[in-house]
Amino acid sequence: MPQDREPTREEIDALPGPVVLEFGASWCPHCQALAPVLAGLLKEFPSVRHIKIEDGKGKPLGRSFRVKLWPTLVFLRDGAVLSQVARPEPDAVRQGLSAIVGNATPAAEQ
Repeated sequence: MPQDREPTREEIDALPGPVVLEFGASWCPHCQALAPVLAGLLKEFPSVRHIKIEDGKGKPLGRSFRVKLWPTLVFLRDGAVLSQVARPEPDAVRQGLSAIVGNATPAAEQ
């Protein structure tokens, strides 16, 4: 996917494997609070592809996923949405990541 623009829904739907989309904005305090939590959990799930979608140029993609609040995480596997959560708590993030990797044990627990 090109780095100079946000991906399209078709590009997202075609991605293989586990993917988490993070919809938000750099100025959003809820997004800022989630950032270190998500970064830490993503280290436990190295097979997950993380795509951050910023408001503005990412708005069409957000609408296609019916994003209403920031941050919203969309958990996909092979282009299929398995779950979506707005303003998640850490446990909800971990559950979403576990689901898209096939309920595998996180690397930190192995």
